[in-house]
Amino acid sequence: MATRSGHEGGDVKELSGEAILSLPLRLHGIELGRPVDLLLDRETLRVVGLDILCGDEVHRFLPLPTAKIADALTIHSPLVLLEEDELGFYRARAFTLKSLRGKPVMKKQRSLGKLRDVVFAADGELRAVRLEDGTEIQYDSSLGFAPVRRTAA
Repeated sequence: MATRSGHEGGDVKELSGEAILSLPLRLHGIELGRPVDLLLDRETLRVVGLDILCGDEVHRFLPLPTAKIADALTIHSPLVLLEEDELGFYRARAFTLKSLRGKPVMKKQRSLGKLRDVVFAADGELRAVRLEDGTEIQYDSSLGFAPVRRTAA
């Protein structure tokens, strides 16, 4: 895992959604909670942050650049965790990894398979998608996710 955040230097290393969702969130060595979902900007498909379920059972938003990522997500201040109403703001403007899993990954109107995970740089830039069959496809702007079809019922 990377040991870099958006405000610290260092080598950029790729991260996966599954890996980052397995890490605890810590402040000065004290576990505050665990990430339960990853949020990707709807327009740029960039990872913007994490939905964190804190020890008080409240969901909060953690902007990706505010965390140091190593064997845990580490923050230097609890003030970087945004309250539930701010999480709602980001959820309304983002895709969650949970909502995208199992959706067809499309390229030129052709399905390549169903999404299992995403791979991204420490700055949130999407690098690849992993399909349910284990295939990893480098991300470029020609890839997309099939929209959910709504019925008239």
